[in-house]
Amino acid sequence: MQKILFYKLDNSPLIIFRIIFGLLIILESWGAILTGWVHKTLIAPKFTFNFINLDFLQPLPGNGMYWYFAIMGCLGIGVMLGYRYKLSIISFTILWTTVYLMQKSSYNNHYYLLCLISTLMCFLPANKNLSLDVKYKHTTKSDWMPSWIKWLIIGQLFIVYTYASIAKFYPDWLDATVASNLMARKKHFFLVGELLQQKWIHYTIAYFGIIFDGLIIPVLLYKKTRKFAFIFIVFFHLYNSFVLHIGIFPYLALAFCLFFFEPELIRKIFYPKSKKVNTSSAVIFKPKLLVTISIGIWLLVQSFLPLRHWIIPGDVLWTEEGHRLSWRMMLRSKSGYNKFYINEVGINSKKKINLKEYLTSKQIRAMSGKPDMIWQFAQHLKKEFEKKGQQIEVHVINKTRVNGSSKKSIINYKTDLANVKWNYWKHNDWIVIDQ
Repeated sequence: MQKILFYKLDNSPLIIFRIIFGLLIILESWGAILTGWVHKTLIAPKFTFNFINLDFLQPLPGNGMYWYFAIMGCLGIGVMLGYRYKLSIISFTILWTTVYLMQKSSYNNHYYLLCLISTLMCFLPANKNLSLDVKYKHTTKSDWMPSWIKWLIIGQLFIVYTYASIAKFYPDWLDATVASNLMARKKHFFLVGELLQQKWIHYTIAYFGIIFDGLIIPVLLYKKTRKFAFIFIVFFHLYNSFVLHIGIFPYLALAFCLFFFEPELIRKIFYPKSKKVNTSSAVIFKPKLLVTISIGIWLLVQSFLPLRHWIIPGDVLWTEEGHRLSWRMMLRSKSGYNKFYINEVGINSKKKINLKEYLTSKQIRAMSGKPDMIWQFAQHLKKEFEKKGQQIEVHVINKTRVNGSSKKSIINYKTDLANVKWNYWKHNDWIVIDQ
């Protein structure tokens, strides 16, 4: 283990990654303001779908969230330039993770990945070169890093890509239904719109996605296939960026490639005038056991979380139980509707709720096939009516469609959702699983 985790490595990949990562933080944070994401997701809604049991995380009032994201962009500059690096990356990690847990209407796997990588970067000596911290003597300059840094990043990526590949082994992906539905929305694209409607393109996307996600980490690790794999990575992620519009993720994925190439090559490209780093001696690193245990726990938790839906009855595509934090990326299209009815306790009357009085159009669409969000809104209604001195029951008529299938109900209408609890780790029996 010592030979794997505790030998010296040229730290060029980490230093260059820090610079790119800081730039991506800036683009993600300020881009969210400029594209209207902050307004649509955090300012316009009257009610926010936060992660369950984290109701205390709420958007700042007024234009507060604009300032919130502007500050995150400034912290990205600190990370990129390596200025007060620890303060910048720790502050960004707290702010980004908070806003990630604050809302689910715009859930995206790369938001979660950004939380994880930011957390890891808090513990890495990424400001030891090409940084203002070195220039102003806030830290000492170094040309090397312990090898566990490289293997921790690669281990995390292996989990992400492997689970993304495994999740695709289900009928609607294998028969290209998902790809077909996804590409149908791209018909208007200039030049390639019609091409993307071809059936052979859909099958290519489906099976290339499985193979790419399943093999990309091993072929990057193998020196003889590394350059070939990198060419495919560039094509794959630039295609995703152009066609799927998934934010900074394709560029973050390209930046991770720095950790697979020989550090000497990275140094030659980005530090053309610097000398080769001497990494012949072993790393003197006293808390080896602590580092080894910490890495093991991190990777074990990351390996377990994506599996939790297997211990929960029902098809996760429909129930959503165990869907988040599991790298189930772009696996299905979901649509449907919910009709909420309230019944005041002691009064035999049923009233339909006008969702537009409480939620934005985006939130209504996001909630349509997601039982946890349906439950959360029922809880919100309960609190709103309690303020008026009314005790209510909330019942929901739901119809959900997955991948263009026929509509089915995933909510038991007889259940009073205002008075049931949510269970993260077990099946919620009011979610219908006998489809």
